[in-house]
Amino acid sequence: MPDQPHPWISLTSHELTAEIDPHGAQLSTLTDRAGRDLLWNGDPAVWAGRAPLLFPIVGALVGGSYRLGSKTYQLPRHGFARGRLFSVESTSSSTADFRLRADEATLQVYPFRFELDIHFELTGPTLSLTACVRNKGDSDMPASFGYHPAFRWPLPFGQPRSSHFIQFETDEPAPIRRIGAAGLLTPDRHPTPVAHRRLALVDALFQDDVLIFDQLESRSVIYGSDDGPRIKVSFPDAPYIGVWTKPGAHFICLEPWHGVTDPEGFSGDFKEKPGVFVLPAGEALSTTMAMTLVEA
Repeated sequence: MPDQPHPWISLTSHELTAEIDPHGAQLSTLTDRAGRDLLWNGDPAVWAGRAPLLFPIVGALVGGSYRLGSKTYQLPRHGFARGRLFSVESTSSSTADFRLRADEATLQVYPFRFELDIHFELTGPTLSLTACVRNKGDSDMPASFGYHPAFRWPLPFGQPRSSHFIQFETDEPAPIRRIGAAGLLTPDRHPTPVAHRRLALVDALFQDDVLIFDQLESRSVIYGSDDGPRIKVSFPDAPYIGVWTKPGAHFICLEPWHGVTDPEGFSGDFKEKPGVFVLPAGEALSTTMAMTLVEA
């Protein structure tokens, strides 16, 4: 654990060890019982993220701003949660609960009284995360949320980077979406790169940034190679998944989203933004992602 102003929270099982940084409630290490790193190390020379949480938007906004009625607000790509300190609500050897609440700083850029709770639970070979977005205000609250875990590519099991793939639970015949230079959704649809449920991982796929599956059939994927353990990522309720790396980097991100980046030219109200969910006063939305180390 690095020297941190806010100590990381450690969870253990017989199969895995996880550490979570309260800053962003970010999963920051995930190791198997032999101590091998499954998660990207956040090298800032390449990409400083490890598994950031995306809230209250996923992706970018046209011009970096959004409109609510007659008012305009600015938000950075993927929102502000990943840069905020969460309170540690409870911990045990295998569970941890974190919370982010609206405050004066968030209200300046996102004028809603929200609570964002993140529950981590480590059971055997599975680490599960459940996010709960709650509207604590008295009017409708639009929001998006996304997971963004970055796994080692290659995984630390002795297989070459070129042998790694993502296998979807079911066929994914629908075309995919891409983003332009500003990080916005382009109108074109592209032929699926998935063949016989499998996406072979090559750097050329990511020359134009993320692959966005917005007509998703699968509820899980398995990442790894034909030999050695793999990682199963389950997302039972996410309507989108993004797959991303920087070409040549030693990580691959598998990102279940409740939301998506702005389409190019979008100028509507934030409540009309594609992928946004709207919570009535007092209501909540929960979304779960699980990561399981699967023996070959």
